[in-house]
Amino acid sequence: MKNKKINVTKTYLPNIDKYKSYIDEIFENGQVTNNGPLVQKLERRLEEYLNVSNIILVANGTLALDVAYRVLNLSGDVITTPFSFVATTSSIVSSGLNPLFSDINPHTFNIDPNFIKKKITKKTSALVAVHAFGNACEVEEIEKIAEQHNLKVIYDASHAFGIQYKEDSILNHGDISTLSLHATKLFHTIEGGALIIKNNELANKARKLINFGINKLGGGIDEVGINAKMNEFEAAMGLCVLDDMKFIIEKRKVAYNHYIQALNKSFQFQEKNNNSSNNYSYFTIVINSESKLLSIMKKLDQLQIFPRRYFYPPLNKLNYVEKDQACPVAEDISCRILCLPLSHDLDEKDQNIIINTLFEAL
Repeated sequence: MKNKKINVTKTYLPNIDKYKSYIDEIFENGQVTNNGPLVQKLERRLEEYLNVSNIILVANGTLALDVAYRVLNLSGDVITTPFSFVATTSSIVSSGLNPLFSDINPHTFNIDPNFIKKKITKKTSALVAVHAFGNACEVEEIEKIAEQHNLKVIYDASHAFGIQYKEDSILNHGDISTLSLHATKLFHTIEGGALIIKNNELANKARKLINFGINKLGGGIDEVGINAKMNEFEAAMGLCVLDDMKFIIEKRKVAYNHYIQALNKSFQFQEKNNNSSNNYSYFTIVINSESKLLSIMKKLDQLQIFPRRYFYPPLNKLNYVEKDQACPVAEDISCRILCLPLSHDLDEKDQNIIINTLFEAL
């Protein structure tokens, strides 16, 4: 084994000279933030690449969620999934909302529409669903429920960059979709996030909210806002990474398919939505017991290989949410799921060490 660490993912760094050329632009024009030309350029390019309108870049994915709740004037209870990164829930709580957890489908790992209906009360204002590991939710069922009960729909699409659903971007579903553009993501801007808002009026409101509530046309302050702007250095990184997305995805696809071929029939995989494309951003396996999972992790750790328990613990177990919200499926999957290393430069030799270690631990 090479004397190096293999983490669950690795940040893609583009050609340094290309990045420096953008930095030269920043130094030449002197604008480093406040909706600078590179942020505007990246927004335009992302709208074209993703086939969406009104993409609004922000400082990180958590703020994107926070702004989404503010834009939609949510209140009371918000139904969400317990199987996600903590930011999905912490952003709800920090926005003064109460998360109610609806269990997941044991095969797709996405929120199960059949459970959502049982959680809706007069206090419910919205549904916050997550495309887990980029796997598209059952969007038609979710939005049908929302329409019946006059609820807003926000999709935390942090893992769903570039995902197509029925020949359209998955980001075009719901009232608002949000992205995380953190350095660990398939496409990144070092730190960063984005909102995708189809409604022009809501999009304009969001642009004011991320800049202290300032109305650029009149110069006045229309409402309470926050500072959630992306800076020019982050946008420069995004422009460079976007140029290389074809290469990044192709390399990850090769490694992803190698896992599939080697581990097929030995572990449970996530069941993909037949209408959803794959961006190869994550590779997860479900192991038959938590004790076996911990044993596998110990063996891999000794080899300087570090998979992650995405997502553990389930969010209904957080100490700052309403107690006694049992989600048995999510609780079970969360204890047994392991996210294996996957990146643009994971070579086959190292990948085979991971695969062989898994089989040795069975």
